[in-house]
Amino acid sequence: MKAKNLLKSLVIVGLLTSGALANDPGNLTKPSPKVQSMISKFKLEVVDYNYTKSKIGKGTHNSAKAVLVDARPNKKFKVGTIPSAINIPDTDYEKYIGQLKDTPKNKEILVFCGGWKCGKSPKVANMLKKDGFTNVKLYQAGEPEWSKKNYKEVDLVVVKAAQANNSAVIIDARPYKMFLKETIAGSVAIPDTKVDELKGRFPVHQNEKIIAFCGGYKCAKSHNVANKLISMGYRDVNVFAGGLPEWKKSGLSTTKSAGETVAKKAPSKPTMSKNGAKLGLDEGSIDGEWLNALIKEDKVPAFIQIVDVTDPSEFKNGHIKGAINIPAEKLSAKELEAKLPKGKTIVFNCTAGGRSIEAWTKLKEAKLDISEVFYFDANVDCKGNKCKIEVNEALGI
Repeated sequence: MKAKNLLKSLVIVGLLTSGALANDPGNLTKPSPKVQSMISKFKLEVVDYNYTKSKIGKGTHNSAKAVLVDARPNKKFKVGTIPSAINIPDTDYEKYIGQLKDTPKNKEILVFCGGWKCGKSPKVANMLKKDGFTNVKLYQAGEPEWSKKNYKEVDLVVVKAAQANNSAVIIDARPYKMFLKETIAGSVAIPDTKVDELKGRFPVHQNEKIIAFCGGYKCAKSHNVANKLISMGYRDVNVFAGGLPEWKKSGLSTTKSAGETVAKKAPSKPTMSKNGAKLGLDEGSIDGEWLNALIKEDKVPAFIQIVDVTDPSEFKNGHIKGAINIPAEKLSAKELEAKLPKGKTIVFNCTAGGRSIEAWTKLKEAKLDISEVFYFDANVDCKGNKCKIEVNEALGI
């Protein structure tokens, strides 16, 4: 009898614990209440990781079995997305929807964004349905889950930054003869057909950033190498799908043209704002590591006002100490500017960086004064004022 009661107690505790984890914003395995209400309202079907993986084919843009749509801001899309995805941000829908002008209305479309708490994907999915697309689904776990389990597709700007900063191993997956003829300077040759015999060239540390490329968007060789790396346990694997053709199209030098190209010295950028805030490498950004250190030490200068641009419900659940809440998404640029504290250095923040970038961009595009307005590009997960912050990589864009 005692054994049965003990077993019953353990089961109850286990159920309570699993329920607590499911409700923990940092361990969500289902949509937040706000996102779920949108999914229900728009009558959207949610698919999982395995379903999404089955639809990307070989990873190339022409082999995908469904159209994958990344609803995050363009900068987030460039930094890393699901292979073969196109970008249609919810805030720039009309600007980007032209990419689907020749897509049959019954073509399967999977929309995703920044995870279970992100409302951008259901918004874009609903817009697509209103435009007549009849087979629209959500991969609501989105980029955060995908990047933990698989490789990502990155933009040219990521490869440029990696080459300039020597911050990644760049792999040319084409045949060795093509590598010798011309390649991206600094890359190593590991043809997809020679991976097993050349695996000793891969980094020792499996957290090392790796970027594979080959002959462009229709070339599967870089995806083959990426899949092999994932199976070997590497955790930060990326594919530059544009490959050597995109690199050359952008006027960047190769091993063939390097001797003919005269490098232009980039103009120096200011490192501090007028008020004394340390600037990030990306236009409009605050130096994320600098600000994060100040937040951890509870030493954010008085001249800085952190403005959380998320919804009030999100802000209430948790936010950076000292932050104020100004939900920016539905405000015009002038309305947003009017609500900002005067005489302060403003730093926008949100949960993953996307909405803070959008708030800053909104002011910039309206040609308002943004000389002391910046964004914090970081993943921020707060419970009360206790926050777990992971600063996103700056690319100098």
